Amino acid sequence: MLLELNRIAKKPLYTIGRLFIDGRYFCDTLEDRCRDLDKEEKVMHETAIPAGTYEVVVNVSARFKRKLPLLLDVPHFTGIRIHRGNTDKDTSGCILVGENKQPGRVINSTGYELKLTEILEKAMLSGEKITIEVR
Repeated sequence: MLLELNRIAKKPLYTIGRLFIDGRYFCDTLEDRCRDLDKEEKVMHETAIPAGTYEVVVNVSARFKRKLPLLLDVPHFTGIRIHRGNTDKDTSGCILVGENKQPGRVINSTGYELKLTEILEKAMLSGEKITIEVR
């Protein structure tokens, strides 16, 4: 299974994207500010992950106490999850899912998190490898 995250609006405090599953639009995303980590210093809890391709698994998050997608081997980052939230204050480098109907926010994120986690867990349990391409 291939997830694609296309970053479409890189703002000073946040980044808006579109998430696709196997080529089909799923939802909008919100991340922290994109920084070129070759030229800029990472700012803890305020920096989006680098563009790249990452393997994704679903497991229980110790922090959130529920099953969530986890991106593996992200350079300069640990514990990057895809989860619910509304603003860049909720991200800490993670990818928030929802609908971008208000500037700098995603809404209705809980339903998207639950559905995405269900889809990915089903794929993983059937032996399918899951990757995400972040652009």
